[in-house]
Amino acid sequence: MAIKAKHQRLVLLAIALVVLIGAALLAAWALRNQASYFYVPSEIVADPPSPDRAVRLGGMVEKGSLRTEPDGVTIAFAVEDGNARVPVVFKGIVPSLFVEGSGVVAEGKMATNGTFVADNLLAKHDENYVPREMQNMTDAQARKVVAETK
Repeated sequence: MAIKAKHQRLVLLAIALVVLIGAALLAAWALRNQASYFYVPSEIVADPPSPDRAVRLGGMVEKGSLRTEPDGVTIAFAVEDGNARVPVVFKGIVPSLFVEGSGVVAEGKMATNGTFVADNLLAKHDENYVPREMQNMTDAQARKVVAETK
């Protein structure tokens, strides 16, 4: 007994759908610990992630909290969101836009003592950002420099 062409297509479509769903579930399962979740300080204080979980902490660098450790490459600071603060430690070269009072996204893990240990820092600037080289230029001079670089 032969299967009609119409039923054959439906069976192939069902098999393809099952394989596609299976592949998606397998990929999601394989990447479950690779996802980096974004937290703000009040969320981390309220419900800290497990120490083995990679997360991103975003907020403002608290003014007066930035200090360089004696080794010269480790910095400690606090990230705040207006409601809570989280101490952060980072070892490495900081981005040039990283200053107190600016926005930052720190990638890393929470330590058991409540300190966020950052592996990477991403400094954020506001919409009024102007490169250092152009800060003292008039609008006309800045337009001329931009026009010359095109």
